[in-house]
Amino acid sequence: MRLDGVLLTLGLVALGVRAELPPPPEIAAGFALSPPAAGTRFMAVTANPHATDAAVAVLRQGGSALDAAIAAQMVLGVVEPQSSGIGGGGLLMHFDARSRRIDAWDGRETAPLAASRFPFTDGSRTPLGFLDAARDPRAVGTPGLVAMLAAAHAKSGRLPWARLFEPAIRLAEVGFAVSPRLHRLLAHEGRFADPALQAHFFDADGQAWPVGHRLRNPALADSLRRIAAEGPEALRRGTLAKAISDAVRGGLPADVADARGLLGRRDLLAYAPTRREALCRPFRGYRVCGFPPPSSGATTVLAMLGIWRALPAGVPQDSTVFAHHFAETGRLAYADRAGCVGDPAFHPVPVAALLDVRYLARRAALVGEMAGPARRSAGIDCAAPGEEGERPSTTHLSIVDGAGNGVALTSSIEDAFGNRRMAGGFLLNNQLTDFSTDGANRLQAGKRPRSSMAPTLVFDRQGRLYAVLGSPGGSQIPNYVAQALLGLLEGGLTPAQIVSQPRLGSRNGPTEVERGRMAKDVIDGLRTRGHMLREMDMTSGIALVVRSGKGWIGAADPRREGRAGGE
Repeated sequence: MRLDGVLLTLGLVALGVRAELPPPPEIAAGFALSPPAAGTRFMAVTANPHATDAAVAVLRQGGSALDAAIAAQMVLGVVEPQSSGIGGGGLLMHFDARSRRIDAWDGRETAPLAASRFPFTDGSRTPLGFLDAARDPRAVGTPGLVAMLAAAHAKSGRLPWARLFEPAIRLAEVGFAVSPRLHRLLAHEGRFADPALQAHFFDADGQAWPVGHRLRNPALADSLRRIAAEGPEALRRGTLAKAISDAVRGGLPADVADARGLLGRRDLLAYAPTRREALCRPFRGYRVCGFPPPSSGATTVLAMLGIWRALPAGVPQDSTVFAHHFAETGRLAYADRAGCVGDPAFHPVPVAALLDVRYLARRAALVGEMAGPARRSAGIDCAAPGEEGERPSTTHLSIVDGAGNGVALTSSIEDAFGNRRMAGGFLLNNQLTDFSTDGANRLQAGKRPRSSMAPTLVFDRQGRLYAVLGSPGGSQIPNYVAQALLGLLEGGLTPAQIVSQPRLGSRNGPTEVERGRMAKDVIDGLRTRGHMLREMDMTSGIALVVRSGKGWIGAADPRREGRAGGE
């Protein structure tokens, strides 16, 4: 078994999940280049053309970047249901051009008040396998996406809340053509135990709806109407709250002693989004800002940039030296991430120490000519790290409006198709499997699990918004975003080159390189330097908006179905 599988297996066992390495949740679905878009007024890049169209329509109507992000996100919940939606959570970075303020909106799910440290066992206390745990109703966390978007809209929205739901309601009502990616993911899943979910995504013979099939979701249209009219209260009380509670509380095997869905009405009533201060650091004359804990995105990305700054500059990005240095930088930053970062409401996170320039220079001094070992503890005094099984079923969008306001939003339901339970036409998350076994990210009632989401804003020397970016990809997200930032701020790559370049990195385990896309001489060079390599599909989804003269260029990652649109 590969090292990354060993680490994941050890973590799942300690969390109460049987040793079992799960298959990739979002399998590779091709590599289709989408042309970059240019615009002088606004720009939107999302993971699906329907969502980009919705964002562009809102921007044309005079809506703000935040308005466009809400409209696009609601559409993504319809057409890309395996990745995000009403039943999940998200993290949003918003830049207000007039006040020059950055708000970091936290809509991450919380562990139910009834959550215990080791929830995933059967009646004989035998740990469940990962996929069984992900599908168990005890894995569902309190959804936070809608509450977060409503709070952000109250502060930065321009168009009426209800209007932003119209594109998604229309698509849910009249239907949309099943995309190649959605079909392939459904075929890979095989079937769903939830009868409503099975009937929605598969025909009477148990076959996934084919590409081009018009998929309608009247139940989701009705839920969207309720949220459009009532805001997040629709998920806290009434019909939708009951639907969520019923979906989570029901469906447990009768012979599982003490097993029950943990999420209840009091969790839905108690949930509140949080507005946090962005985490910013300088790099090559720019200021890079990301999301603070409980996300590990910014701490890891900024640590990688800080370590990188202390290494020799000017290394070509397609060289073995670049790949070696990048993997070793990630190895060090991910070691610190594992032991130190969690929900700051439960454990203080030593952010200043993690990103201290002198500390990162000492970390950089550990990067030698040969690959270093996996590090079982951080370089500063943190708790012993637990392990986790964070999954890459997520989406990201990046938007800039005509006033120069920017939004980077990453959202998720965790595993592909989340908990495989449907309530009100939308899928519920399985975020409790996102907690670690111990340390700062161990499971506790009311706690937000550590995230790797890294919605990022970049500012130039004049303090102007220069770039908006982020990616899905689970715990690989910091590597994806850091690589994109190096290409943008140091490597001189175009937006199109940045989103399509071969992916690589280390998560403090083997050095991972994208299957079939990394140059042979780089792979051979890494092996010569002692890297244990894992060639794998790496389904990043970089959505990038970059300032260009008086306008913007947008580019979407060709590994998904994204598209850029602007004018």
